Amino acid sequence: MKILYLDLLSGLSGDMFLGGLLALGVELEELERELAKLGLQGYHLHAHNRSAWQIRGIKLEVHLEDHSHPHEDHHHAPHEHSHAHVHSHHHPPHSSHQHGPHSGHNSDHEHEERTFAQIRDLIEASRLSPWVRQTAVAIFRRLAEAEGKIHGMAPEKVHFHEVGAVDSIVDIVGGCIGLELLGRPRVLASPVVEGRGWVECAHGRFPVPAPATLEILAARGVRLEQCEEPHEMLTPTGAAILAELAEQFGPLPSMKVRRVGYGLGTRSLQTRPNCVRMILGEAASTKPEAPADWEMDQVAVLETNVDDLNPEILGHFVEKALNQGALDVFYTPVTMKKNRPGVLLTLLCPPDEADAFMALIMRETSAFGVRCHLASRRKLRRNFAEVETPWGMVRVKQGWLNGELLHNAPEYESCRQLAEERGVPVRQVYTSALAAGQQGAPSRRPRKKTARKKV
Repeated sequence: MKILYLDLLSGLSGDMFLGGLLALGVELEELERELAKLGLQGYHLHAHNRSAWQIRGIKLEVHLEDHSHPHEDHHHAPHEHSHAHVHSHHHPPHSSHQHGPHSGHNSDHEHEERTFAQIRDLIEASRLSPWVRQTAVAIFRRLAEAEGKIHGMAPEKVHFHEVGAVDSIVDIVGGCIGLELLGRPRVLASPVVEGRGWVECAHGRFPVPAPATLEILAARGVRLEQCEEPHEMLTPTGAAILAELAEQFGPLPSMKVRRVGYGLGTRSLQTRPNCVRMILGEAASTKPEAPADWEMDQVAVLETNVDDLNPEILGHFVEKALNQGALDVFYTPVTMKKNRPGVLLTLLCPPDEADAFMALIMRETSAFGVRCHLASRRKLRRNFAEVETPWGMVRVKQGWLNGELLHNAPEYESCRQLAEERGVPVRQVYTSALAAGQQGAPSRRPRKKTARKKV
């Protein structure tokens, strides 16, 4: 089994990820041929051999036509080294897709503003492979959901100011293409590190991490640590790539190393080289069967017994805890001391949030104490797909294990909304969506993950 390990010593951005894939052996010409299937125009790629702290790697730049400045992730200042080695100019054919209005100047050049719905339609209408289309849309969906939460709007209506332009579409779609050209290895990553300081973004001046970066990591439940670097190191695009592609975050696994490549950023950092180290290899297991490809993490399980709490207050607590980010909250009838009827209140949360939720339990309920222990979880890989029913499209959640579709669950709200619009019972829409999802399931699992869900 192929493994791609991302050593995030200096965070990640979209151009660093794509540069690292080129350093691992992805051919620039082949990447360009696949990108041409998007139908985008007005750009060309430059791949430079450069050095960061005497480490040679690839710096990928997307140059927009009719603009004098290349795309550089605006969270990473220009690199000190500039000796170019590979220059490749790409002039894709004219696109028939409409990409929305111009939003004026962003950074050094004019960026074209697009909604998530426009970007999704552009990718899905392309001639790219199904896996590349699904994965690229999933990465953009994570960005849209994060921005939508920040601004209080539906993801489809979110306008991308920093990531909706041609250059960042190339970064994300190109990254998916590069992974497919490497044989779609299993992606693992080191713990995520971020710098400090401030960042200028579409929302104004914010402390690092940027708002969208935090939302994306929170949705996946990724642990984040800050280092002493006074700059942003993990961009929202980099966070979305990690949240969608990385199966686990931890130390380098046991593996046979085949190739090592470095994708370079552009800022000169003070304490470390600004690069992502990519290690491509094979699992060093001698077992005949591959391990289950489920996701693994830990949760804190908080419990307390309550026998003197008004049920209305208990219901209020459940709603409040879920709104504050609890993974799940539930209560079970139990018999307590002196044969009193009571409930066992259980709350699941990330381990680093256990103290805050224990305090919330003791403030909002009559509990005098809370028990806490860590539990290891195994979760099916999941993705969302849209299936066609006689009344319209319905969103379904699919759960996969080792390439086999185990669960295909229509989303209730999607079924309910369509049923109300069409004037039919919800159960008819649900049953039809369930059957359509099973019939239309691909033979192999699309390696796609979504936001953190309750288990």
